[in-house]
Order: sequence, then structure tokens, then C-alpha cells
Amino acid sequence: MQGPWATALAADPALGGGYFHAYAAVGLLAVVGALFLAVAFTANRLLRPAIWSPEKLLSYECGVDPVGEGWAHTQVRYYIYAFLYVIFAVDAIYLFPWATVFAAAGYGMGTLVEMFIFLGFLAVGLLYAWKKGVLEWT
Repeated sequence: MQGPWATALAADPALGGGYFHAYAAVGLLAVVGALFLAVAFTANRLLRPAIWSPEKLLSYECGVDPVGEGWAHTQVRYYIYAFLYVIFAVDAIYLFPWATVFAAAGYGMGTLVEMFIFLGFLAVGLLYAWKKGVLEWT
């Protein structure tokens, strides 16, 4: 690197001398991780037993042989419970950052009102699901 600002970057670690050094540490960690992965896969390939048989090459190695159609009916309620879980997991994701901002000075009342509006939307969705009978396990 040449130029009048190159000597300033090299002289002052806050301006760039330590900046690229931090990325070098991350890059070294990525290279070590990739090498570890390559060594693990190579060791697995060299140390595993390789006994091939016609049964081993089937689609299903164990269990019942596939006979008939692969189409099966699934209850919709399982998807609805999964969907409700996702909704409330997203709710939890938004509550933790909100709690950290709520403690900061000057954000108290505004964030409190916003969070109650957000929780109100979730409550309306839960009430709708309850009224439709989605939460009944039959």
C-alpha cells in the first residue's frame, strides 16, 4: 500500500492496522474449520466398513418394504399446532429485544404501547383460533 494515508493506517491500529488483523483471525478459523471437516470426512471414508449387498442398495434399508402408494393422509391439526408454535416463537423473538430497549432511557412508554399493540394482534389471532375450535384436540 502506498500513499500518504497508508502510513497513517499502518501507524494507528484504530485506523486499520488491527482491523484487517481481526478478519485474518476469522479467516484462519474458517480455514481450520474447513480442514477439520475435510479430515473428518476422509477418515470416515477410510475407516468405515464397505460391505455391499442388494438389500443395502434398496430405497429402504430397514423396516417394511414399500408397497402401494406413497400418499398418506395427515391430520391438519398437526400443521395448525405447528403454525401456532411458530407464531408464539416469533412473539418470543420480538419480546427479548423489546425488553432490552424498554430498559433504555427515553424509550419506556413508546415501546410499552407498541408491545401491547403487538401482543393485542397475537391475542386476536389466538382468540380467533380458539373460536374456530382449532385448539380442541379430538
